[in-house]
Amino acid sequence: MISHSATAEPDSRPEDSAAAGTAVPRIALVGVHGFGERHLANLARLEEAGALELVAVADPNPPAPGRLKDTVAVFPDLNSLLAAQATAGARADVVILATPIQTHAPLATAALAAGLDVYVEKPPVASLAQFNEVLAAAESSGRLVQVGFQSLGSHALPAIRTLVESGGIGEVLGLSASGQWVRTKSYFKRSRWAGKRSLDGVDVVDGVATNALAHAVATALHMAGAHTLAHVASVETDLYRAHETESDDTSVIRVRTAHGTTLLCTLTLCAPEQVNPSVTVHGTRGEITFFYTEDEVVISTPDGERREKCGRTDLLENLLEARSTGAPLLAAVADTGAFTSVLEAIRTSPTPEPIDPAHITWEGEGDDAHPVVHGIVELFDRAAKAQATFAELGVPWARQLPPVRTLTVDGHPVADYQDGSHIRAVSSPRPYLHPVRTLSGTVVTDHQPLDHVWHLGAGVALQDVDGVNFWGGRTYTREAGQYVWRPDHGSIAVTSTDAEETAAVTGGAEGRLEERLSWNGPDGGPVLVEERRWSWTGVSASAWRLSLEFALSPAGDQPVSLGSPGSNGRFEGGYGGFFWRLPECGGAKVWSPAGTGEAEVHGTVSRWLAWTGTFGAGTDRTGDATLVFVAPESSTDPWFVRVDGYPGVGQSLAWDTPAIAEPGSPVRRSISVLVADGSLDTTDIEALITQQGDLS
Repeated sequence: MISHSATAEPDSRPEDSAAAGTAVPRIALVGVHGFGERHLANLARLEEAGALELVAVADPNPPAPGRLKDTVAVFPDLNSLLAAQATAGARADVVILATPIQTHAPLATAALAAGLDVYVEKPPVASLAQFNEVLAAAESSGRLVQVGFQSLGSHALPAIRTLVESGGIGEVLGLSASGQWVRTKSYFKRSRWAGKRSLDGVDVVDGVATNALAHAVATALHMAGAHTLAHVASVETDLYRAHETESDDTSVIRVRTAHGTTLLCTLTLCAPEQVNPSVTVHGTRGEITFFYTEDEVVISTPDGERREKCGRTDLLENLLEARSTGAPLLAAVADTGAFTSVLEAIRTSPTPEPIDPAHITWEGEGDDAHPVVHGIVELFDRAAKAQATFAELGVPWARQLPPVRTLTVDGHPVADYQDGSHIRAVSSPRPYLHPVRTLSGTVVTDHQPLDHVWHLGAGVALQDVDGVNFWGGRTYTREAGQYVWRPDHGSIAVTSTDAEETAAVTGGAEGRLEERLSWNGPDGGPVLVEERRWSWTGVSASAWRLSLEFALSPAGDQPVSLGSPGSNGRFEGGYGGFFWRLPECGGAKVWSPAGTGEAEVHGTVSRWLAWTGTFGAGTDRTGDATLVFVAPESSTDPWFVRVDGYPGVGQSLAWDTPAIAEPGSPVRRSISVLVADGSLDTTDIEALITQQGDLS
């Protein structure tokens, strides 16, 4: 069972809090409609229990007759309420602010100046500048400010922290927050400020991450150990909208904390159906998922799954306790600094991009209509697993990240070169080609797919280089006899480049890209030095050729072992070296002179191997294409082929025994790939290879 003991937070009470708690606290509520209705219900509950007295409310639209006791004073605004503080019947100790976002900061500072403790709804402010103003006002007045992130009162949070710190799910790989809600057109018509980034020149910053699903962000930050401004190292935003609004309704937020944890938030108001939002801690031995609206924890490990319900402390009750006993606030304004970092990044980000209507389906009629972004559920899963933004995943309606360079043949862009700098550390960041296209534009590579997010287009990768994983994901070890997570991931970085630009590749000319790369271990030190050469040229009106040569040398003066799962005991798991990850392919057929189908070609040695099928299902460019992988005539490396589990082809550098790179004697490999539109047969393939001559 998870432990429910909480650790103490710094004492945030004012010096006179004990005196303030000698009488029943007197509460004022500003904003009685919308979420204010929930506060009224909670106040009635606590008042009946004798915990407080509601003495005043303020709202330009007063509550309906009979809604409040006759003893409750009613004012049109906070200023009028504060002006009446000298009146015994209206004097308050605590004010609750359930008002539009843009009013939170000015109302809070006014209440603090008047000597009141404050409970302010989320988000507490609309900018970092306002956050600093409220924080300074709270400190100078000596009063308390609680922020209405109700989920932070859940008893699950200290219990999860205890479980993580005890190693219950192994080492933490990162966190993800998922929010999939449905909001109709009417949702954005409920007020003038709804869906606005600003109103009449005043910041509002109403959006999926800052308001509707702000609890997901705040809860995830708390679970990541990020509370204050100093706890956040960086915030990256990728913001989009399907509704006709200013603000984002479908977004990815990536936060890196000061202590190195990565948090990825995937949030939308355009889901096919409403789903309880959650935050997940991903570990090397399992996961902990917290459904914060339900206070439910799901713990998944190799030993199985268990679910637990936890209690919750009401944040208003916590504030009252803090006033009387000095108990720590569960959502003190200072501890929402990390959330404010996210809000500020969104506020200062470019205007959210509208999602292409071709990728949206509207369901319902009139004001009840709501948009559904195609494939958003699966996309969220992929983004969370890869810790990647929509743009980095290459989502068709997202902003396009410019590649380092584009390879072209006769004016056709045939491949984009990515440097891998945005790839998460446990996927072994490295350069790769993606997307690779036929001359007509059909895409024949994939990267960061959900099944193996460390698969990156076309390139070079190895899982065991003297114990360092340059492939990504889990490592297969002989000792464990299985794949295990280890802190063994390296990265590959380009140190120098010599390129002939692709624009010149016409009329049979050849493009060339020569690089020197450093294979660096987890500590950043070099393990290997690589010399790599890409070249490409047109073959016919419907085909082009991509060739790769690489040489791996030790970075030091000792031999380096180049291994694979196969060389570590994994039966027929000899992948490593050149690898090409294909996208989903309909009617896939793979064959070589050795036979047809995965079972007959996997692990065999032959001059060539072909893959044909229909690519681009679900995209706006579907087409038949054929890839022909051509090895040098002298090659003895077996082909590594996957069709059913996932589509991929590699040339195994270490099928069942390691290759050894000696100082002065590098391990060299080469391969060519013919990329053709249409379906080629064996006769076509052999004619093309003969036409190309020696490809070694």
